[in-house]
Amino acid sequence: MEKKRLFLAGLEIRLTDAVVLGGLVFLTLLALAFNGRLAHPTALIGTNLLFLVLYIGSLAVLRHLRPKLLRFLLRTASVQFTYLQVFMTSRDLQLLFFSWNDDRVLAWEKAIFGLQPLVWIQKLYTPPLTEWMFFVYVAYIVIYPILGAVIFFRHGEEANEDYLFQLGLINLVCGLGFILFPVAGPLRWEKARVLLTESIPSSGVFGAMAEYIRAHVHAPGGTIPSPHCAVATVMWFMSLKYTRRGFWLLAPVILSLYISTVYGRFHYLSDSVIGIAAAVLVLLAAPSIAGAWDRWAATRTGGAS
Repeated sequence: MEKKRLFLAGLEIRLTDAVVLGGLVFLTLLALAFNGRLAHPTALIGTNLLFLVLYIGSLAVLRHLRPKLLRFLLRTASVQFTYLQVFMTSRDLQLLFFSWNDDRVLAWEKAIFGLQPLVWIQKLYTPPLTEWMFFVYVAYIVIYPILGAVIFFRHGEEANEDYLFQLGLINLVCGLGFILFPVAGPLRWEKARVLLTESIPSSGVFGAMAEYIRAHVHAPGGTIPSPHCAVATVMWFMSLKYTRRGFWLLAPVILSLYISTVYGRFHYLSDSVIGIAAAVLVLLAAPSIAGAWDRWAATRTGGAS
C-alpha cells in the first residue's frame, strides 16, 4: 500500500501515522480553542500530549527494532491505543457545539418503521441468545489485534499498514460524527429508557463482561456512527481482502454483532446503520486517499521509495 514514505527528524511517517497523529492533534487543538466549554480541559489536553509523545517515541523505537514479533506488537499497541484515545477525546468533545439528538433519532425511527426497534427487539430476548449477542459484542475487542496478526504474519508489514490505516480512518470518522451529531444512547436518555419494558435476560460470562464494560467503560455518547458496527465492517472487509477463510469465519460474528448493538441496548438502530454506511464510504475512499498520499510523499522525497 504505502510505497512512498516521509522521513521527518529521522522518523519514518506512514499514512497510518498521518491519520492517527493528525486526528489526535486536530482534536487537541479543538480542545485548546474551546477549553472554556470543557469540564476538565487541562486533563484532556495533557493526556493527549502524553499520547502524542508516546506515539512519536514508538516510531523512534520502531526505527531500530528488527525482530518481527516485537515490531508487530509495538506497532499494533501504539496505533490501537491511540485509536482509543481518539475515541475518548472525541467523546469528551461531543457537546462542544451541539446538544443531544436522541429525540430526533427516536422520532425518525418511529416515522420510518412505525415502531421503535429498541422496543420490538425485546420480543427476541432469551438467555442463550443474550449470551451469544454479548459474546459477539465483546469478541470485537480481540478481533482487532488477532486479525492484524494474521495479516501481518501472512502478508507482511505493508498489508498490516493498510489494515491499520483504514481502521484509523474509520475511527476518526466516528469521532467527528460524535461531535457533529451527539447522541447519548438508549440507556442514557430518559425518553428511550422508559420505553424499555423488558429486562435483558440473565446470561453467562460474556453477559457479565459486556455489562462491566457498560458500567465502567461506557459513558453517554459515542453513538453515531456506531464504532462497533463501523470498525467491524472495516475489519470484515480486510479479512476478505487478506484471508478469505477468515471472512467466512467472521461472517456470523460480524452479522450478529450488528444486531447485538441494538439487542443489548448499546445503540439505536440508526447508529448501527449509519456506522455500516460510514465504513462503506471509508472503504471506497481509502484507495484514493492512499494514492494521493503516495503522490504527495513522492514530491516531498524526490520520488524515492
